[in-house]
Amino acid sequence: MTAAVDETAPTSEDPPAAPRLRWWHEVIYVGVFYGVYTLVRNQVGSASVSIGRAYANARHVIDVERALGSFREATVQGWFLGWGWFLRFWNIFYGSLHFVVTIGTLVFLFRHFPAAYPRLRNALLAATAIALVGFALFPMMPPRLLDAPPPYGAGATTGFVDTLAIHGGLWSFDSGTMAKVSNQYAAMPSLHTAWALWCAVALFPRMRRRWTKAIVVAYPLATLFAIVVTGNHFWLDAVGGAVTLALGFAVAAALDRVRAWWRGRSGSTPSRYAEARATGVP
Repeated sequence: MTAAVDETAPTSEDPPAAPRLRWWHEVIYVGVFYGVYTLVRNQVGSASVSIGRAYANARHVIDVERALGSFREATVQGWFLGWGWFLRFWNIFYGSLHFVVTIGTLVFLFRHFPAAYPRLRNALLAATAIALVGFALFPMMPPRLLDAPPPYGAGATTGFVDTLAIHGGLWSFDSGTMAKVSNQYAAMPSLHTAWALWCAVALFPRMRRRWTKAIVVAYPLATLFAIVVTGNHFWLDAVGGAVTLALGFAVAAALDRVRAWWRGRSGSTPSRYAEARATGVP
């Protein structure tokens, strides 16, 4: 996603002046934010939420999809259940690219588009924080746990399979430590979808060649397929992720307006009157 550095170009969305950025500041900001986010997410997750509540919320989503005539996730997953290597690949995709591509995009923007970086970074962080609210208000069992046994599964008969437990990946929720420190009911909204769409929004206008643009567009589509075929999300979770990202960008825009107002009020940027005097414009 970040290989075609020489093919990038500034866009009309990028501010004309780049702020002064320090990489170690960004590492601290993002690291502390994600640490706090992870801590809070896990505290309000599967360790404190009843199976009944998480299962009931999943049933609500299924009911909505059935009303729309679009409850097809179990069918899609069923097409590939005999392909163990295929499902293992998508489990690895789901568990790793979520971080690798997002971090790579942040680094890429920091190095090559510093003027646009703060706004895009703020949108990502805001969307992540908003997702945390969703996890707390609507803890939901992912499809892969619906038919799984307790302590985290509902033992239902919906036709979903926990591909991670059967085919594996780079990590597993089955280990005692992972199960205790993770929130297995953080399914709505899909943060994987939100982050993948953020990468596409951030990178697409900054790519020049068609093949790089095609890769950028393909990434969120591949993520949508991954979350469904692995049984980690319903497609409505992806819609929730898209809405979450839109809200994140709205928050980032609001922060920009507040920052501009504050700088103008404190005199750190020229007022319209001072600019007029400096340029001789009445």
